[in-house]
Amino acid sequence: QVQLVESGGGLVQTGGSLRISCAASGRAFDSYAVGWFRQAPGKEREFVAAISWSGGRTYYADSVKGRCTISRDNANYTVYLQMNSLKPEDTAVYYCAAKPRTRSSVVPTTRYQYDYWGQGTQVTVSS
Repeated sequence: QVQLVESGGGLVQTGGSLRISCAASGRAFDSYAVGWFRQAPGKEREFVAAISWSGGRTYYADSVKGRCTISRDNANYTVYLQMNSLKPEDTAVYYCAAKPRTRSSVVPTTRYQYDYWGQGTQVTVSS
């Protein structure tokens, strides 16, 4: 089992950058895939990015591709999401989620596939 805590959210102007973090506690963090999701008011939670156990594979939603980078530091049990060229439509609560590695080694990109969730961190992009 793993516990997740997001941090680093805040208010940023359009075109700005922000790095949010997901700190994990528990065992064998390097056996979990981690994803970032976001949820804006009145909208469903949507996929943003995901990273494999070793960090060798990354996946991005089309809406953030080229603007966001997901990375992980397994030694420090942390996953990061670097967000650049932020837009007002990026405003949302950002959640990280973790999924134990399966035999198929598929990295999930839908929220229903993840088992553990953090409480979220608010990102607000002003126009």
